[in-house]
Amino acid sequence: MGSTNEKGESRGRGFAGMDPERQRQISSQGGKAAHQKGTAHEFDSEEAREAGRKGGMVSGGRRRLREREQQAEREKVEGTGAEGEAAGGHAEPA
Repeated sequence: MGSTNEKGESRGRGFAGMDPERQRQISSQGGKAAHQKGTAHEFDSEEAREAGRKGGMVSGGRRRLREREQQAEREKVEGTGAEGEAAGGHAEPA
């Protein structure tokens, strides 16, 4: 079980249980060491754009994509997609 603070709230174990200021200090030291060693990664604008796109897909893009796919499937089944509209709103039997 993790440690508790004065209020009796659980703080977790290890790094998660540390004071947020101490976490920042340790993280900062790690970042500085990585830059000195030459192994730190710095995003260029293209990588940042791709990372943002992926984050957007996770947060809501999947839902929108799924809705579009479901709508396309409904149109395909109902014959109201682009093919159905060209034929006057009725799909030709396959």
